[in-house]
Parts: sequence; C-alpha cells; structure tokens
Amino acid sequence: MEDALVRDDRLRLFSFATAEKRVHYLWVLRAFDHARGNYSVLLHAGDVENVLTRLPGASGDDVPDSSEIPALLEQLHAWGVLERSYDGSRAATLAEYRNRHYVYQFGQAGYRVFRAVEDVLSSRGEDVSLSRLALPDLLADLNDLADANAAGDGELVYRKLSRLDATLSDMAERAARFYLVLGELVRTTEVTPETFLAHKDALLTHMREFSTDLARYAPKLSTALDRVQTTGVQKLTAAAARHDERVLLSFEEREADWAQRWWGVEHWFVGVGSEPSESERLRGATINAISAVLGLLRRLTEQRRGGVSRESQLRHLAGWFAAAPSEEAAHALFDAVFDLGRPRHFSVAHPDADIVPVTRSWWEAPPVEIARTLAETGRRPAAGAPGRIQRNDAGVRRLREAQLEKQRRRAEAARSLAAGGVRERKLSEPEAEVLLSLLDAALSARVPVSGRVRSDDASSGTQNGVKLTLRPSGESTVVHTARGRLYLDGLSVEVR
Repeated sequence: MEDALVRDDRLRLFSFATAEKRVHYLWVLRAFDHARGNYSVLLHAGDVENVLTRLPGASGDDVPDSSEIPALLEQLHAWGVLERSYDGSRAATLAEYRNRHYVYQFGQAGYRVFRAVEDVLSSRGEDVSLSRLALPDLLADLNDLADANAAGDGELVYRKLSRLDATLSDMAERAARFYLVLGELVRTTEVTPETFLAHKDALLTHMREFSTDLARYAPKLSTALDRVQTTGVQKLTAAAARHDERVLLSFEEREADWAQRWWGVEHWFVGVGSEPSESERLRGATINAISAVLGLLRRLTEQRRGGVSRESQLRHLAGWFAAAPSEEAAHALFDAVFDLGRPRHFSVAHPDADIVPVTRSWWEAPPVEIARTLAETGRRPAAGAPGRIQRNDAGVRRLREAQLEKQRRRAEAARSLAAGGVRERKLSEPEAEVLLSLLDAALSARVPVSGRVRSDDASSGTQNGVKLTLRPSGESTVVHTARGRLYLDGLSVEVR
C-alpha cells in the first residue's frame, strides 16, 4: 500500500513548477544541472550567479538577480528539491564564520523532478519516431543471451538482459508517443495542409517500413526467444540477480524483479493464451495508423480542391441563416441548400388490399415499397430492351492458345529442371523462370520450407510437378543460368 506521507512529500517537489517565481526557480536549477555536467556538485549562491552568466539564453527578467538567489535556494531546500550542507572552509573571517555559509546540491528525487519538467518543456511533437533499427539489435541480443545462459556466463546474461529490457522499454515509449502525436494530428480538423502534405510521403514510408520489418523479424525473434527458453528461464533470472548491483535489495527481491522483466519480454514477443502479443498489437496499430493518415490525406485533398474546408462552409451557411431577413427567406435558403422539397405523392395499391383498406389514413397505414425510378422521376419503371452482348471470339481464342502454349513450355521446363537438377549445368531461360518462382515461394516464409509448382500438360492432361527444398548450409550454392550466376548464401538447394 502506498504511504500517504511519502506520496505527499514527493508531490511537494513539483511546487517550484507552479510557484509565482517558477521561471526564476527553473533557471537556478538549470545552473545546478549545468554545473553537474561539469562535475561540480556543490554550489554556493555566488557560484550559481557565476554559472547563470555563462548559460546561453540566461538574460532578461526571467533570470533572478544576485540578491534573490539565496532566498530561492532556501525555498528549493524547503521543498526538498535541493540538499543543503554547511561549508566552513568558505569563511575568511570570524564574522563570515558566524554568518554560516551554506552550499547546495541536487537531491536524488529533486533531480528526477527537474529532469521531468525539463523533458516536458523541451519535448517536440515532430521528434517522435518508431524505432525500426532496434529490431536487428533485439535479435542479436536474444541470440547472445541464449549462448551466454547456456555457457553459464552470468555477467554477460545480466548485461544482455538489461539491454533487452531497456530496448523494449524505449520501443514502447517511442511507439506510445508516436501514435499519440499521430492521433492528435488525425483528429485535428483544421490541420495545416502545407505542413502535412510536405511530410506525408516520409510519414507513410516510415510506418510502412516499420510494419514490414516487424513482420519480417517476428518469426526470427520468436525462434531466438525459444532458444533462450530452452536454456532455462530460472537459471537466467538467477544469474541476472547475482550480478545485479542494487545492493539495497535482497537476492530474492532482485530475482523476482528480473523474473517480472523477463515475463514482459516474453509477453512482447509471444501472446498469452488467445491474447495477441505486444509486437502484433504494435503492427496492427501501425496498419491502422496508415489507414488513418490516408483518410486524413483524402480529406485535405478534398478541402484543397474545394478551396475551403467543410467546417468553413458550414460556418458561412450558419451566418447566412442568422442573417436571413425573414422566416420565409430562411426556409427558401434551406430548400436551395439541402435540395429538400415537398413530398411527392404516388397512387400505389397496397399488396394486401383486404388488410389495408383505401380509406385508412397514410399516418396509420404501413409503408409501401416503391421502385427507385418512381421515387426519383415519378414514372413507373418499365423493362427496357436487353443490351447487345459484344463478343470477341477471335481474341478469346488467341488468348487461350497463348495460355496453353505458356503452360506447355512451363511443364517442359519443370520436367527438365527436375530431371537435371541445378548443379554442374547451365539452366535455360524457362528453367530459370521456374527456379526463381520456386525460390520466391520458399524464401518468402523465412524458414526452411519446400515450395511446389504444378503445371498442366494440355496434350495429355496428366500432372507434372517439380519440388524445391531449401535447407541451411555452411556453404553457398551457385546456380548457372542463361541470365548469369545466382548465388544463394548459406543455403543448399535440392530439386526433384
């Protein structure tokens, strides 16, 4: 259960962001952050003044005067943002020693609060992106983690697992910011068309490349995750906990923390039960975002084509209604804009004349279905003459003959390829086409599979086929074709 006192004390750290002199407090904390970057932790009021003179942009009324800095430091210490200590070495005389010289430094929680405020102030919507280049690093780290866990290298297990956790956290944070900014862009009605149209191609290309890479790496990442699981998950978390340097936590607490992190890694790659994994959710969100961006692009294109947006048109129309001199003029404007007139009456007999007599009012009688032609034109539909069918028997015959000829050549090439194989011979042009089609079917799955192509022999009606199998190999395969040499790195090819 959360401690109420601890919660209130930590929320009080943000008081400087809402205080009356919040800009002055912010510049004082920026001086401490700048000095921290130069390895100066403890600062006196005079040191803060000197650092502010060197900070870029620290000028004008936003920067506190030298006389205000001591009071600002004391208030930041009262809120808990800064820690205060006494420095007697600064006293040059007895009077200065009695006046007590204080030096200040960031507290641990205070520095986190300051960085959180700075991140909010410096955040920009156009800086968001999807971390597509992190996918190869994830695959490499998973394979290294499996090797390290199998070899019992606990230090390497800790480093790789820490990097995996940090990479996935960064990917999740980037994706959340990206889709949040993209959602605000899509939901905005008055978006600037020039800015969006100037970057639409890069935005769509970025999302499509991320979706493609995520789909391409998904089976590889799942295979690497299975390798890690076979080496022992309990052994993995125990090794990471032993080399974790958080000394204030017990071994059981560290092991439970790393077990929870590993569960998050598994849940990101593999779903729990019928629930999809986080990678599948991310790919689905990317596809939906592409559709939303294309919809926004269509809206902007229609607005630019019409000269004004739909919202501007409705605002002008509302102004015309408000400025109408009379109610009759407003009704006339309504009829002209929305093209709505008086109802057209038709004389149509109800199919159940005995149930619905002609003397019953239209308000009480059930509706009657009428033809669309009668509703739009007032004329009853009539069956017209059937249209003439245009036939091109000669063209159909030529296309059929060309199709059969192509099938015969493909069947002959398939039989020749199956009989002779691909090694120590030069493939003809039709054989090369059959081989490339089989390679396309096998390589698209990214796993060791077999592809099969069947062809129909028009003369005999029998079935002929050729089967290609790809297997991982330590050597490369070179296939000589009429177009040149085809290199298959790390694969062995078997055709039969």
